[in-house]
Amino acid sequence: MQPTTVDNTMTGIVLAIIAILAVVTIIGIIAGARRRNARRAAERAEDARLAERSSTNRPLRDSDATDVPSPVATAAPTPTLTPAPTPARAPAGSAPAAQPAVPVTPVPVAPPPPPLTEMPEVAEPAPADEAAPPLADEPIAAAAPQDASPAAEAQPASAPAEVTAEPAPAPAPAVAPAPSAPAGPPPGEAPVTQIKGLGPKVAAMLAEQGIITVGDLAALDQRAAEDLDARLGAFTGRMGRDRWLEQAQLLAAGDIKGFEAKFGKL
Repeated sequence: MQPTTVDNTMTGIVLAIIAILAVVTIIGIIAGARRRNARRAAERAEDARLAERSSTNRPLRDSDATDVPSPVATAAPTPTLTPAPTPARAPAGSAPAAQPAVPVTPVPVAPPPPPLTEMPEVAEPAPADEAAPPLADEPIAAAAPQDASPAAEAQPASAPAEVTAEPAPAPAPAVAPAPSAPAGPPPGEAPVTQIKGLGPKVAAMLAEQGIITVGDLAALDQRAAEDLDARLGAFTGRMGRDRWLEQAQLLAAGDIKGFEAKFGKL
């Protein structure tokens, strides 16, 4: 009788342990399902909020305009002309009323012009001297014709040398200065979506916290980064695992080579 009792006791203990493990497993499955449903609900709420924000920021189109009744043109009221009051006639025999004295304003008189200065007398030119006596007609001896030398006759008259003006050299074209490359934005102004593992959903949540550029994220210290990570909801823990703070510091410093050496190409 004793061996049977011991076997029954051991069997009961094993069945109890199996039942406890089954209950714990079921509780774990239920808790995991609730946690998964809560995460999905948070993601759906975040998607709905982003969709609502994008719809509110969308520019108005012609189809969005509501029908506004056009203003009806109303005729301007016609002004009524009031007759001018007729002055009352004075009774016959009465003396005319004295007219009020109108003050007479004196007319400004222009000052007299300054006296003319006496012009200096111009001295008359002295009379021309008497004409010189005409030259006497003296006979002029005719010049004897010069005999041309035979050497001079042999040489033909040299033609005048033609002077050809050389064209002035054309001025060298002015070399335009090379256009300078436009300066790009500073590295710290890059959006946070350049960080590896940071998508548009997390970027929208960071924008609500005032973090828009990599410079804003790089300016946080470790304590502020941990507080920000705790407010990311379903994405909590990604900042430490993906090393967002270190990536932001390298990008804000413009160290692209160091960034690509650690995290790969942009």
